[in-house]
Amino acid sequence: MSVDARIIELGLVLPPPPKPGGNYVPWRIGGGLLFLSGVGPRLPDGTSMTGKVGSALTVEQAYVTARQCGLNLLANMQAALGSLDRVDTILKVLGMVNAEPGFADHPKVINGCTDLFVEVFGENGRPARSAVGMGSLPGNISTEVEAIVLLKS
Repeated sequence: MSVDARIIELGLVLPPPPKPGGNYVPWRIGGGLLFLSGVGPRLPDGTSMTGKVGSALTVEQAYVTARQCGLNLLANMQAALGSLDRVDTILKVLGMVNAEPGFADHPKVINGCTDLFVEVFGENGRPARSAVGMGSLPGNISTEVEAIVLLKS
């Protein structure tokens, strides 16, 4: 089954790709790799899921925000490549959590993104990963995720 068909089978709807708001691009392709800029949990209506994890949001709520980051990354992959069928492997994910001091469940939050990638790409969606806490993120978004993707040759 193609990845594009898998998206439909899972009932996923990819949001419109985010537009950069500064002096950067949402992706770069080089050396058979797709480098994706960090994205937040922006919803299709343009609003973002916000709040500090550990006070305003529970781990379960933050998991949903990381999953939304994953959907936004998939939208950028599709925009960059024309089809998700060009993705070979999700190599690396850096997940950032806007967390209260002392919060310790960053990996459980970022699982929202990487669980989605495994649903979509199977074992090739299981990346090397970092899940780190931040004192703040732009616009008080709760999570931000960036990725590096190996392209099919």
